[in-house]
Amino acid sequence: MGRYAQVITVKRERVAAYERIHAQVWPEVLAMVLKCNIRNYLIIRYQGLLIAYLDYVGEGFAADIERTAADPKTGEWWAITHPMQEPMSERAAGEWWKRINGGSEYQ
Repeated sequence: MGRYAQVITVKRERVAAYERIHAQVWPEVLAMVLKCNIRNYLIIRYQGLLIAYLDYVGEGFAADIERTAADPKTGEWWAITHPMQEPMSERAAGEWWKRINGGSEYQ
């Protein structure tokens, strides 16, 4: 199992809308998360910082993330949530959320 953490900021004027939509995540989006071997996915907000954590139980993290990105319903969800977010300036090329750990197991 791999454990991953990521960060991004939420625009101050969009915090309420971001929390409102995440109070009822679309069932199709949640189903895709499970299909792509992601478990225990959560996002915590501290002021304007969003911290995401997930456990990955599959065999090909990058492939499953690509599969998630290719999902039409997830794309619709991201079309709503991405304008609410502001990526970190020091993120890696191709990242939206900045990964803050190497995905290794730890206790």
